[in-house]
Amino acid sequence: MTTPSPRIRKLGSPIQLAVLTLLAGLNSAYAQTTGVNATPEAPKEQQQAQKAAEASSTVIPEVYVTATKRSTSLQRTPVAVTAISAAALDDNHVQTIQDVVNLVPGFSATSQGDHGVITMTMRGIGNDSAKTEYADPEVAIFVDGIYSPRPEGATTLLFDLEGIEVLRGPQGTLWGRNSTVGAVNMQTAKPTLGSSSGYVEAGMGDYSRIGGRGAVNIPLSDKAAMRIAFVHEQHDGYVDYQAPPNIPLAQQQAAAAPVIAAWNAANPNNPIAFQPINTGLFVQGGKKYNAQDQTALRLSLLYEITPALHWNVAYERYQDRGTPGMNLMQNPRPGQDRWSALIDTAPSVKRDSNSVRSRVDWAINPDMALAYIAGWSSFNGSSTYDQDGGVLPPTSFTTGGKQQANNTVFSKYKNYSHEVELQSTGKKTVDWLLGLYYGHENNAIRFDIPIMNGTQQGTVNWQGSFIQPKQTVESKAVFGQTTWNVDDKLHLTAGARYTDDKRKNIGGTGSGWIGDASVPQIPLNPSVNPFAPGSGYKVDSYNSGSFSGSKATWLARASYDITPTSMLYASVSTGYKSGGLQDGGKPYGQETLTNYEVGSKSTFLNGMIRMNNALYYEKFKGFQFSAPVTNPDGSRSLSTYNAEGAKVYGFETEIAAKLTKADRLQFTGTYTHAELGQLIGGSNDYTLPPCPIVGITNCLDVTGNTMPHSPKWSTQLMYQHVFQLPAGTLTPRLSAHWESSSWLSVFNLGEPDRQKSYSKLDLGLRYDADKKWYVDLFVRNATDKDIKTSAQNPQEIWQAQYLPPRTIGFNAGYTF
Repeated sequence: MTTPSPRIRKLGSPIQLAVLTLLAGLNSAYAQTTGVNATPEAPKEQQQAQKAAEASSTVIPEVYVTATKRSTSLQRTPVAVTAISAAALDDNHVQTIQDVVNLVPGFSATSQGDHGVITMTMRGIGNDSAKTEYADPEVAIFVDGIYSPRPEGATTLLFDLEGIEVLRGPQGTLWGRNSTVGAVNMQTAKPTLGSSSGYVEAGMGDYSRIGGRGAVNIPLSDKAAMRIAFVHEQHDGYVDYQAPPNIPLAQQQAAAAPVIAAWNAANPNNPIAFQPINTGLFVQGGKKYNAQDQTALRLSLLYEITPALHWNVAYERYQDRGTPGMNLMQNPRPGQDRWSALIDTAPSVKRDSNSVRSRVDWAINPDMALAYIAGWSSFNGSSTYDQDGGVLPPTSFTTGGKQQANNTVFSKYKNYSHEVELQSTGKKTVDWLLGLYYGHENNAIRFDIPIMNGTQQGTVNWQGSFIQPKQTVESKAVFGQTTWNVDDKLHLTAGARYTDDKRKNIGGTGSGWIGDASVPQIPLNPSVNPFAPGSGYKVDSYNSGSFSGSKATWLARASYDITPTSMLYASVSTGYKSGGLQDGGKPYGQETLTNYEVGSKSTFLNGMIRMNNALYYEKFKGFQFSAPVTNPDGSRSLSTYNAEGAKVYGFETEIAAKLTKADRLQFTGTYTHAELGQLIGGSNDYTLPPCPIVGITNCLDVTGNTMPHSPKWSTQLMYQHVFQLPAGTLTPRLSAHWESSSWLSVFNLGEPDRQKSYSKLDLGLRYDADKKWYVDLFVRNATDKDIKTSAQNPQEIWQAQYLPPRTIGFNAGYTF
């Protein structure tokens, strides 16, 4: 007897496949009659008991999220949200937002060297220039529901967290401005009444890595408790110093002779003479680039004023003394290693921030609750950075490559916010929430760019100082959202938010070198006052001005509980990012987004498998593109252009499975199509052709290009197995990430401007003893792949920022 071969059907388009997967998740759930057990996230010291309980169960623990500004089950929340527990953060050794991205579908993060910040892209939309006081991100960061407006907040160490929620799609109604394509909310671990508990952890690794963290919960009375948490992480830099150039003296003299002759002919009263290259100007020791040295401390207090009135307040101090990430040559010179560079500007970072976060919750009666959420933070920073990266070694003291440093002399940000929320509580036919918001920022920065010919001994090529002594942002909003629970299955939601934004630049200037040969040819440094007569500088742009704008954003959504363990939702929502001011005090327009989305959330096989899917289409208008440019008069500025828009569509799926009591698997997969609308873009970070448009020196028509950091396909697979031992458990873990190729800029400039498709493998092995101590070994980027996160070629030689090379280490801890 023969069995006929099955017919193989040709697969349809990505969207057709997405629809089939969406329906498959729903159909699988029809047969289910029981849900999963619901347990809220616990502090780290309580997770040992939870892990033991989970190890003896085939049910995936339920997770609660605050995506709708009230605590709801993840599987009953009609929003595309990824909830990452404290245990998952530990298992994946998450320290910064850049470590989170592989755990979330459609999420990516890019490191920026000169400012040492991380910029984020979600569902194909982001802004690599959201690293200054001028540009805002499309993905908003919140800590305990309080907005963190500046990108430096995204680099802060993530420690002692209850978990992280990543909301995909515009969240403008409940979460506010700049959450155009999504929001990230980090929930810190809170004090608990009547509990004396905590944990300590220490670890070591290669690159001289030393780390430590811990927390202790202290009961102060039957109505008050304190929690103290700390973290410190440090490791040496990954970038080795290359030896100074060894050029014969006669060769140096021959290279310099024409330049010296031309200079002396043009400046007979200020002649220059030949100098041998001073090899002492090249850095050979001290801290290396891509080093970490970060410390943070958090003090939290819970006070139960009355059984119905609770106050949580926290103070957090963060300090960074590491070094920036280096731009490395994509094709190293012969004999040089990938992770090395010819450095003539020593790296330095000094960043300090202080934050206070407060939340008061008052249960007015069984039907209504009031919350007041307030936050204040202050940031001070400075840094020095080798922007040229030694891609073109000097041929003499004043010829060859350009020596360029990007130095943040000072960077000061202060912000505070107030939010009041009044909402219904309990099970009601109509759930509602009303809110008021006020936020204020006061920013100041001085950013210097000295560019010398050859070496720091040479003549000035160009240099400028950008000083913004005061730039303010004021945002006010009123918002509300209501859900009509038509019956036990059908739920209809509508929400709206009205936001009013004001920006002011007071006294901002951009000053550039005027080429005065009588002024000493020395690199710009903090002691130089570019406004002083005879300094060699003049003001190229006066940036003072004001901007005001407003926007109403809204949400309409329907969700339907098909079975007790499956639901389907459909929504239309809008997002908004304010316009603002650029150099010269010129305004740029706002950015808006309309998102159409359908999704499903299903739990089946009696809680063994959880499957969540989302299918979306996003239409952008006024997409903001910011970049440093050279103007026709030779001056430089940071300019922002509004593209006609962008069209993005895609599909996301998340699957978690408890295959057996000992085996757990998680899978995420995404398809993304992100196409830019009409835009003529310029940037000094790339070698571009002359621009036919008046006002821009070099540019490129990027209309229809693929948005950067948006691979068409990406997947993440995590698997772990728990071995029961006589005195504990042994858990090996594997995390594999694969994604297709992606562009690194809007210019789509060929292979150097692209990260080719790649796979990345992380490994872990954890031993949990019955006596509350544990040891966790890890290998990150086990195959040591070179993975680019950004690229540039300002001197026609391609450079890139890379994810860290392979790192190995361990952590050991004890809970009590």
